[in-house]
Amino acid sequence: MAAIHSKLKGTGVAVVTPLKKDGSLDLASFSKVIEHIVRGKCEYLVVLGTTGESVTLSKQEKETVFRHAVEVVNKRVPVVIGIGGNNTAEIVHQLETGWLVGADAVLSVSPYYNKPSQRGIYEHYRVVAEASPLPVILYNVPGRTSSNMTADTTLKLAHDFKNIVAMKEASGNFEQIMTIINHRPKDFLLISGDDLITLPIMACGGDGVISVLANACPRDFSQMVRLCLAGKFSEARKLHYKLMRLTQLLFADGSPGGVKIALEALKLCQANLRQPLWPVNDELKKQIVAEMKKLR
Repeated sequence: MAAIHSKLKGTGVAVVTPLKKDGSLDLASFSKVIEHIVRGKCEYLVVLGTTGESVTLSKQEKETVFRHAVEVVNKRVPVVIGIGGNNTAEIVHQLETGWLVGADAVLSVSPYYNKPSQRGIYEHYRVVAEASPLPVILYNVPGRTSSNMTADTTLKLAHDFKNIVAMKEASGNFEQIMTIINHRPKDFLLISGDDLITLPIMACGGDGVISVLANACPRDFSQMVRLCLAGKFSEARKLHYKLMRLTQLLFADGSPGGVKIALEALKLCQANLRQPLWPVNDELKKQIVAEMKKLR
């Protein structure tokens, strides 16, 4: 597992899934977005995550998106696939069906809506880890799941299963984040799941980010993260504050609506979303476009 740890340090990008006006997949634009990210020197891609609107894609669409990403990337950077949910048996089925060829790791969100106990979360990931042919990245995002995965649960999983290699932490709870960093096994990665607090998480010893912002600004954001990894925080802060306003705007009226406006401004894809998501309000759209012009 040592190789995967080095691959997952730095900036991963939770890639959007571009859609046409009629809601169908826009693979031509998807190729443009991927090339933009790869040229921006990000370390890896994450497809079929929250930002990729995975919960509103059909099984066939998910497979199409994943295979297209693998083909376009062509092994230039690692590809992580999102496979998670609140039905443990269904996740195991997906992991065992053999359509993951070309993926380097799995990102699996903590079960949502069901609100399992900490024991339930542990047992869920135990089953996932035992079924997965690939390294597993845990994902704690209480704002979406309504269930926090504690530091104790994370650390127990990290120590018990060698193929659980990282945690994407989006709780915003720095005490929890620092506890994981302080007591994790060697090579277990703590990855920021929140663009705005990536720099302080890395100052605490974090290893990188899985980013929404880097869809639009891959070069500056990935450089900020590399500077943090090198301990050059005074230089990293300049880029952090340069991007801060845009970061705030991208999440002000829902994600990935905001970042799709930014990508539309770059002429990489249209800002179409699948319901129940809805486009950002007109005033915010103007602000995002203006900030993108300012940054360019």
